[in-house]
Amino acid sequence: MVARRAAGIDGRRRVGHAGRKEGPETRTNHGIDLTVICDEPQFLAIGEGTARRRIAFRRRWPARGGLPGIVWLAGFGSDMVSTKASALDVHCAERGQALLRFDYSGNGASEGKFEDGTLSLWLEDALAAIRAESTGRTVLAGSSMGGYIALLVARALAVAGEAGRLAGMVLVAPAVDFTEALMWARASDEERRELMEKGVWARPSEYSHSGYRIARALIEDGRKHLLFGATIRSYCQTRILQGMQDPDVPYRHALTLVEHMAGDPVTLTLIKDGDHRLSRPQDLALILEAIDSFA
Repeated sequence: MVARRAAGIDGRRRVGHAGRKEGPETRTNHGIDLTVICDEPQFLAIGEGTARRRIAFRRRWPARGGLPGIVWLAGFGSDMVSTKASALDVHCAERGQALLRFDYSGNGASEGKFEDGTLSLWLEDALAAIRAESTGRTVLAGSSMGGYIALLVARALAVAGEAGRLAGMVLVAPAVDFTEALMWARASDEERRELMEKGVWARPSEYSHSGYRIARALIEDGRKHLLFGATIRSYCQTRILQGMQDPDVPYRHALTLVEHMAGDPVTLTLIKDGDHRLSRPQDLALILEAIDSFA
């Protein structure tokens, strides 16, 4: 079930397609013109019973044939109007290329509480959105946790006999196994005790003034989806971009991922002065170039 909403999540009027603005406002971010934005978000109903929820998505239809569609998978706590996602939308509008963006449950304009989110839930969101709102050959582009979910999506599609849909994959600072390797492993004894006893850990973050409320369920559920320790398949050509100054996903984490991807062609680009966000104009140019390589 898909429903439309009358206003954008931030109250701004959007641009339907390149060159036709719906309002007088011009937005820029890191030098990128963000006036070319998809129409208001639509909603997709997922799940049954008490797990039923609606996730918000924006879909840009292709203006010309011959190009694979793009699916953007956001990072932890991010949404579909982030700097990278918005820059990609502008780029796809200019190229006439299909693009699907969505907010995971509990994020952005989607229903639910952030702290109730788990990898199982967000993977279900991603698979449902991809199957319902994208068609044909598809490039999965994911940032941080989104890169991890892209690999989980590829595995699920392969199990279902749908791996042939994958035209390529672009992973930006992929946070594979992040709940275990980058959260639990880095937590102090006191933080682990807080999580286990209270069920929630107030984890500080430079990306949120109030930090993130990490639920015990997120960590425990994450253990069902660990990829390291076995061969990791993307089932398509993959390009990874990683900042070497990334404090959240160290570049050696990306090297470990490449070592585990023996069955698929992988290219790793290390950006010497790049941070975790990789949202500077030069970083965005590299990301878009990587995505365009699958055209």
